[in-house]
Amino acid sequence: MVIHNKVFLVTGAGGGIGSEIVLALLARGAKVAAADLKEDGLRILKEKAGERAANLTIHTLNITDRAAVDRMPEEVIQAQGQIDAVINNAGIVQPFVKVNDLDYEAIERVMNVNFYGTLYMTKAFLPHLLQRPEAYLVNVSSMGGFLPVPGQSIYGASKAAVKLLTEGLYAELLETNVHVSVVFPGATKTHITENSGVKAPATAGGADQSSFQMLPAATVAEIIVKGIEKNKPHIFTGKDSKMMNKLYRLNPIFATKLIAKQMKSLLG
Repeated sequence: MVIHNKVFLVTGAGGGIGSEIVLALLARGAKVAAADLKEDGLRILKEKAGERAANLTIHTLNITDRAAVDRMPEEVIQAQGQIDAVINNAGIVQPFVKVNDLDYEAIERVMNVNFYGTLYMTKAFLPHLLQRPEAYLVNVSSMGGFLPVPGQSIYGASKAAVKLLTEGLYAELLETNVHVSVVFPGATKTHITENSGVKAPATAGGADQSSFQMLPAATVAEIIVKGIEKNKPHIFTGKDSKMMNKLYRLNPIFATKLIAKQMKSLLG
């Protein structure tokens, strides 16, 4: 997709990968509607955009509120004139505990944000995308969406649902003007645990040691945007995501035990 002069909506744009995606899109000449639950992060993003802020509009949105999401296409079109692409980036993690110790409130919150929020956004905007000469839908899954991670089983289930939803949409929209991508970020330097209201576990026993470095959010955003430019159906960010995808396909039991070993000391 040629990004210049296209209008993108990005959720979870108030920080982390989302804000960096917005800045990368603006740098390529796109117009962006940035949406987030927290207005403070959006205002900081507008300041970071500098002279490109003229092409940026900010929108406070709770993606779990279906009625609010249903009103969003009209709000974006009124602010930007059109909508060509949606990047569903917003997401949260669960508390770092096993399913047996996880309460239903936390379970429902993760599923509502990660899966239903993505579904609501897709359903609300897809009719508008189908009317454009060229359009794009990007859903952010996770490495945990194809590989089981103990202590994040519900989070993984929500992201696996996003993965299969997006791959199904790709198949359904093959003969249309709408490109579809699913993103699998590897380890990234963000504040997702704090923003999710989750306490990060203390590292122990070398469980945080890895041969792969955590990528800066700006680097991940560049990989995602370049993937959009190339119309890539699957976008992997980081060597860890690429490697674990291959390993899990080749030997899922070995890959599962490897991750379980890494997480064991964190879960107790």
